[in-house]
Amino acid sequence: MSEPIGKKICQLRSDMKVAEQELAQAANMEVAQLKRIESGEINPSLTTLIKIARRLGVRVGTILDGNEHTNPVVTTKEEGRVLLNNSNGSGGERNNLNFLSLAQNKKDRNMEPFIVNISYSPEGAPTASSHEGEEFLYVLEGDVTIFYGNRRFDLSEGDSIYYDSIVQHLVTTPAPDRTAKVLAVTYAPC
Repeated sequence: MSEPIGKKICQLRSDMKVAEQELAQAANMEVAQLKRIESGEINPSLTTLIKIARRLGVRVGTILDGNEHTNPVVTTKEEGRVLLNNSNGSGGERNNLNFLSLAQNKKDRNMEPFIVNISYSPEGAPTASSHEGEEFLYVLEGDVTIFYGNRRFDLSEGDSIYYDSIVQHLVTTPAPDRTAKVLAVTYAPC
């Protein structure tokens, strides 16, 4: 990624002449929270990032990526880097999810593939997220608990889940001493 997420959001907002208040309202957050994101103090949650991208009329990948191209994108394990440490849109930190993009710089993609490292977050501790689109998770390592609406799903290595992300959902591990790794593919319509 050529520049931090917050700086890219600020630049896009400025280029498109969208006021801070307008973007904050579209992302369902306070202006102070948007300023913290744009300054690089915190990163937005994936839900917030989707809402910001939608208001700015760009793909989430446009905010996450550097120089885009149409060629296939190969990401080796040596090139991988965490692009987004999740935080929620209400000012509280939510750092139990770290996202590693697997399709950086791929132009005009419709899916966002990530490797997500997950640590424990008790149900209700961070606010569950909800956004338009779909998500597919495949557990690579460890055990994962997904709170989806009023249901709970416990997955182990090799298990997967595909769900509509408009329903409130929280992805965590089942206990504080556990971590997990998943392949996540998200889709959010523009």
